[in-house]
Amino acid sequence: MMTTASQIGPGMVPAAHGKAVHVARGQSIRIISLHGTQVVDTWAFNADDPSEFMSMDHTRSVNSRITVAVGDSCMSNRRRPMLHVTEDTSPGIHDTLLCPCNRQLYEQLGCTGYHRNCEDNMHEGLADAGLAVPFTPAALNIFMNVPVHADRTLSRLVPETKPGDFIRLRAEMDVFVVMSSCPQDITTINGDKTPREVHYVVEE
Repeated sequence: MMTTASQIGPGMVPAAHGKAVHVARGQSIRIISLHGTQVVDTWAFNADDPSEFMSMDHTRSVNSRITVAVGDSCMSNRRRPMLHVTEDTSPGIHDTLLCPCNRQLYEQLGCTGYHRNCEDNMHEGLADAGLAVPFTPAALNIFMNVPVHADRTLSRLVPETKPGDFIRLRAEMDVFVVMSSCPQDITTINGDKTPREVHYVVEE
């Protein structure tokens, strides 16, 4: 899809890995589902004070919905807007309920050795940017399909995105956006159980 925004920082997150990207206030990051199957666990941290982070609890509370849509802001743990959804060409299915996968989850799924996971990916991405936090916030699970049923149970379904779908998020403060190309290859959360790279563009 054509965009009139000035592209100043295209990049890629390798499959099953994580990366932190600086996005200045007023800039946007466009996260692209190149293959239509890959879930992207996504966090944001205040670039000047990483103890302020994007909070799914406050985001759900402020927006009164369990996903995010165009016009919504993703809020910090201090109830300040961090990322604002300005465009979304996907079906708009993004999860705010499930936790990031971690090494213990894969042990419970039967893995006997180390399995890459979104929690470690987040910390590795921050470390590469020279940052560290002693906690792992809940992520905005972009393109993850987790419907809530009438009896209030959850399902974990394959993404409904098409190749080339994207979501555009405008930074409301200077932030580091951390993306994890979810390494899940045991369940079908990534469609065909094959983690793939994540593409993004930072735009003016």
